[in-house]
Amino acid sequence: MNRILISIAIMAVTTYLIRMLPMVLCRKKIENQFIQSFLYYVPYAVLAAMTFPDIFTSTRSLASASAGCLAALWLAYKKRGLLIVAIGAVITVYLAEWLIGI
Repeated sequence: MNRILISIAIMAVTTYLIRMLPMVLCRKKIENQFIQSFLYYVPYAVLAAMTFPDIFTSTRSLASASAGCLAALWLAYKKRGLLIVAIGAVITVYLAEWLIGI
């Protein structure tokens, strides 16, 4: 029980420091274009790094997962909304799984 409480305390301090330090250290507006650009794309990069590997293990076959991924990338490139991209990828995976099963 002691170990669990110590672990929770360490995690709480760590997440608090990560959120608190930028507010304390960077009080002025960031004017450097490179840093602004870097910080703008960090959430997208983290989201992609967390979800992209799971795309290829979420279906029964690599072929249907690849087809769904390509469909999603194509729809996103065509500037479709998130809902359309997700539905298009799901339908593509469903059709690919159906064709593989025939």
